[in-house]
Amino acid sequence: MNDEPVRVAYRIEDLSHHSGATVRTIRAYQDRGLLPRPERRGRANVYADAHLARLRQIADLLDRGYTLASIKELLEAWDAGRGLGGILGLVAEVDGPWTDEEAVRMSRAELDERFGGSPDDAAVAEAVELGVLERVPGEGEVYLVPSPQELAVAVELYAAGVPLSAISGHLRELRGKVEHIAARFLEFTTEHVFARYLGEHPPSDAEAAEAASLVRRLRPLAQQTVDAELARAMRLFATRHLRERLGAGPSQVATDETRSVQLPVATMRAVETLVGSGQVAAFVAASVEREVQARTLDHLTSNYNNHNAVGETP
Repeated sequence: MNDEPVRVAYRIEDLSHHSGATVRTIRAYQDRGLLPRPERRGRANVYADAHLARLRQIADLLDRGYTLASIKELLEAWDAGRGLGGILGLVAEVDGPWTDEEAVRMSRAELDERFGGSPDDAAVAEAVELGVLERVPGEGEVYLVPSPQELAVAVELYAAGVPLSAISGHLRELRGKVEHIAARFLEFTTEHVFARYLGEHPPSDAEAAEAASLVRRLRPLAQQTVDAELARAMRLFATRHLRERLGAGPSQVATDETRSVQLPVATMRAVETLVGSGQVAAFVAASVEREVQARTLDHLTSNYNNHNAVGETP
């Protein structure tokens, strides 16, 4: 009696069927060194379960956003005995939710009711374009709301008299600025914290696990900083705006005082070209505020690194 396990053999067409990859893709992976060559049996090429498993690994990594070049490095590390578990854990930590909010479903009738009861197809289409709403395939006019908080803000603004078109325009502008802050935060945390894990070769399981732990610890810092800076800026500008509207004269708060600053003529002309002569002061003020916020984020990260360095000193 033969107790040896039966080895499954696949033709390339069978492998394509089971993996979901096209025959052309399978051959391209072989040419790039991502997939081992098949076994030659007579005049036929035969693939095994190992080839099917490798194709599924590649598909999973592609879904996670890896390039084929990166996948090749990861698979070479795997073949050399270095596991992918830690790396995939790090990817899962980054890909996971960055908020405690849970998406909810909402019918078109419920949406219309929240916004005054008057259907507005254009507003719904714009909300879908912005990602505030997502259509649920096969369920008619049912939508997924990824951020109920964001929708609630829109409802309150609309109830206060702000047109939906103005709310959408504000969200587009706000999103661009928030994405800049997120990119800046990632740049300096990568430079000061994660650079040691992002060398020429994939990190070990231990290094990847350590990096995943850092992601969990640093994740809330950007939002905490933005919350604090937004509260400060809202108080500053709301106070200034109210005083101007009520005709109370210049604010007595030192932070509200203005001061003349000399700028090079070339700089002034460049700014005027961008925003017009009437918006130069506002543009310069906003640029300075953004730089102050960036330096604040740098300072927070620097303090965090210094604290860790002291704690690790033997």
